[in-house]
Amino acid sequence: MTWRKRIFDLFFASLLVIILGPVILFLILVIWRKQGRPLFYVAERMKTPDQPFGLWKFRTMTVVDADAGVSGGNKEARITPMGAKLRARRLDEFPQLWNILKGDLSFVGPRPPLREYVERFPDIYGEVLKSRPGVTGLATIRFHKHEDRLLSRCTTAQETDDVYTRICVPRKARLDLIYARHQSTCYDFDLVFQTIGNLFRRKRKGGDAKN
Repeated sequence: MTWRKRIFDLFFASLLVIILGPVILFLILVIWRKQGRPLFYVAERMKTPDQPFGLWKFRTMTVVDADAGVSGGNKEARITPMGAKLRARRLDEFPQLWNILKGDLSFVGPRPPLREYVERFPDIYGEVLKSRPGVTGLATIRFHKHEDRLLSRCTTAQETDDVYTRICVPRKARLDLIYARHQSTCYDFDLVFQTIGNLFRRKRKGGDAKN
């Protein structure tokens, strides 16, 4: 990570903590009232091929003793009503501001993978994780909706894993490497604004559907 990118992350993460602090506190109270504890979900993700970290999110699913792999249709029954609302606006990712301040994440970069996929695809993630993982990125913007549709059709953990490893891993990696080749502060701004725009469009479509 360049010093410019780190300053970009620290400045805007600090600014958002100040601006969104009341919203985050409100969400904590609502989550605690609606679905109880734990309020947060801390999952192991990889910052580099050999360096894990704890990725913070608001909890959106019921707790189980053993959980592994990415989320597909086989896990949809565990998503809480409150969790579905948080996921629809990506509000569950607000706690990742803490990860940005710590240096685990950047605002823009490849989404941090699970250890098991890094170990299974060392060549792919050896290249992808040369960039600091991010909250959003080119692969998130271009492929996230399609990935959700593909995985939501999966009814078993094995099917979810097969679809994810066969289709999602290579396609996202190609986009992540395109981002790495063109990364700049201006490009990061552009991707952040595209992400915000997508969230507002999703909200507007949701409102139209209700009407």
